[in-house]
Amino acid sequence: MAADDRFKDDASLVGRVKRYARVGTAVGGLAARFAGDSVFGIEFDRGEQAVHLKNALGGLKGPLMKVAQILATVPDVLPEEYLQELGQLQTNAPSMGWVFVRRRMTAELGPDWQDVFASFEHEAAAAASLGQVHRARDFDGRDFACKLQYPDMRSIVDADLSQLKLIFSIYRRYDRGIDPTEIHTELSARLHEELDYRREAANLALFGRILSRVEGVHVPITVPALSSDRLLTMTWLSGEPLLAFKDKPERIRNAVATNMFRAWYLPFYRYALIHGDPHLGNYSVRSDRSVNLMDFGCIRVFKPTFVTGVIDLYRALCENDEDLAVHAYETWGFVALEREVIDILNLWARFVYAPLMRDRVQPIQENEGGVYGAQVASRVRQELRRVGGVKPPREFLLMDRAAIGLGSVFLHLRARLNWHSLFHDLIEGYDERALTARQRKALKACAIPLP
Repeated sequence: MAADDRFKDDASLVGRVKRYARVGTAVGGLAARFAGDSVFGIEFDRGEQAVHLKNALGGLKGPLMKVAQILATVPDVLPEEYLQELGQLQTNAPSMGWVFVRRRMTAELGPDWQDVFASFEHEAAAAASLGQVHRARDFDGRDFACKLQYPDMRSIVDADLSQLKLIFSIYRRYDRGIDPTEIHTELSARLHEELDYRREAANLALFGRILSRVEGVHVPITVPALSSDRLLTMTWLSGEPLLAFKDKPERIRNAVATNMFRAWYLPFYRYALIHGDPHLGNYSVRSDRSVNLMDFGCIRVFKPTFVTGVIDLYRALCENDEDLAVHAYETWGFVALEREVIDILNLWARFVYAPLMRDRVQPIQENEGGVYGAQVASRVRQELRRVGGVKPPREFLLMDRAAIGLGSVFLHLRARLNWHSLFHDLIEGYDERALTARQRKALKACAIPLP
């Protein structure tokens, strides 16, 4: 093994050990506290323990912050107290300095990398959990976004995922509403994919291909000659944050919401894939109300049967067809569902599908107060706990994440649209075989494996 390779392995080992120590101390302390309270009959205070967990993890940069964002949308995976505290952690973490940037760019593009650009901003334009973005310009006047991965992220992801399993196990000891085993598996797969910038470049090409003729949606274009395993260079898309539009006239807010709806759901119903991370930092809005869709690390490719299940459940709820509802849940991967559990799952399904079932202009949520879906999620949580819980399939996670994440966006915008009409425009003439053919063709063109 070459000296450089040994150094990389040693650095990876050191990074992993440090991460295990820091995160493990935080989570291990929570576990010990819970065990002690249980032995001595002391009531376990979830709110207090959640504050301890947040304080312990507050200084860390890494995937646990992204995990908290995703889990916040799935009822009962973690207690509400945990998610409220974790949600306060700094998601736009402080960026790495110029010394790191210069060293990483040299490693990815060679010692003369600065000669490629007419300008390269030293300060990061954005910093997130896995990497940071710098704005640059070439000698033809084109603006680029250069996304650099932080050092030793694979070791950090592995360490955090290991400790997340412990967090899940702690919660499961006193609340069995949802078995998170498959959810942990899904999070592991998606986070490891996010570390593969060549995979993200392929995802960009895929979405660029399928959204190229969709009015009101823009996707960056990758620059392969300036990209590598840990550097992704793409065209810069200018726009304003979505919240800058929340007080605009209703027609403008509705136009933005319509473009957001199409950007996320046309790929799902036409190609069985979805952008799995609809938080405010992953899109911006142009002056013409079109949207820029960004950050394609977290993409979920589904089997076409999963989309069929989504449509079947919609039809089952519209027609009160219990057998079709059971078939839909089984298509998704739920097993051994009893009638009472199905009724509880339908509580959540009826909430998510409600705007699609009424053919009229309306807000996404009739009661616009509070967090989108919070009241229904709380009821589902209580009912699942009462009947002994359920084990959701892994595919369920990012679909639910998209539904709730976008619902929150529409709530922020106070959009009033005919959601039924938008939805039926997408599923009109749905044919699983045609979807399968389109998906295979698109994935093959972008060298992405079939699900």
